[in-house]
Amino acid sequence: MTIYFYGADEVPYGCFSNFSAHDLELDGHRWPTSEHYFQAQKFIGTRHADLIRRARTPLRAAEMGRDPSRPLRRDWERAKDDVMRRAVAAKFRAHADIRGILLSTVDEEIVEDTGTDHYWGRGRTGTGKNMLGRILMRTRNQLRAEGRDQSG
Repeated sequence: MTIYFYGADEVPYGCFSNFSAHDLELDGHRWPTSEHYFQAQKFIGTRHADLIRRARTPLRAAEMGRDPSRPLRRDWERAKDDVMRRAVAAKFRAHADIRGILLSTVDEEIVEDTGTDHYWGRGRTGTGKNMLGRILMRTRNQLRAEGRDQSG
């Protein structure tokens, strides 16, 4: 079975969305959502990063992060996967309830069901890279391994 997710309000897998209302601590700041963190990292070391961190909603953070008038960091294409991995891991480590949901998927494939994003999701044709889904599955495996380490 494949688990598809998209909207942050979908039960039970909406928590897989970067728009879900689960805060996280990273780089010395509290971020309202993983979307806030991800978008702000495009402008690390500038005032834009802090403005995005303080955005009222994850949608607003995303809009600000995609604003072409803001100076995108030079290494963004190389850095973005690692930024997403850090955000997702921090979010699921911080919240036991959603960590349980992620771990409950066992070995199922997890797919971001978006027709508009061919990189992070499955894309319009269903052949996208699904990088967010892949990062969620990798995070699940790391959390499972950490759980084993703690229990024995």
